[in-house]
Amino acid sequence: MGFIKEFKEFAMKGNVMDMAVGVIIGGAFGKIVSSLVDDIIMPLVGKALGNADFTNLYVALSDGIPAGTPLADAKGMGSVFAYGSFIQHVVDFLIVAFCIFMMIKGMNKLSKKKEEPAPEPEAPKGPTQEELLTEIRDLLKK
Repeated sequence: MGFIKEFKEFAMKGNVMDMAVGVIIGGAFGKIVSSLVDDIIMPLVGKALGNADFTNLYVALSDGIPAGTPLADAKGMGSVFAYGSFIQHVVDFLIVAFCIFMMIKGMNKLSKKKEEPAPEPEAPKGPTQEELLTEIRDLLKK
């Protein structure tokens, strides 16, 4: 019974639940970024580069693949080096990494504001050196 109780305590800790929510939201965010890259960014880049379709960019490594064959068919005919998909995944990664960087940067900025203590009030100023000497002189005169 100790193992199950220990697992339950672990699973119900706030950090584990926060991590689970983060993974779920991260997966959904990854799909949004993938759609952004596949459906918006890469077609614009392809258009700028002369109507290049990045999903079908590959180099045939087998002899029996005719030029202009779609990637899906070419994969069935032999080995291919599909660099277009790789380029899309790299762009996808860079966008996700940039978004995470900006989010962490913002969180760090907010946490620094929380951690900075309020300025301490200035200590009351004591008497100046001249005032002290005058007081000592007056005491000696007595």
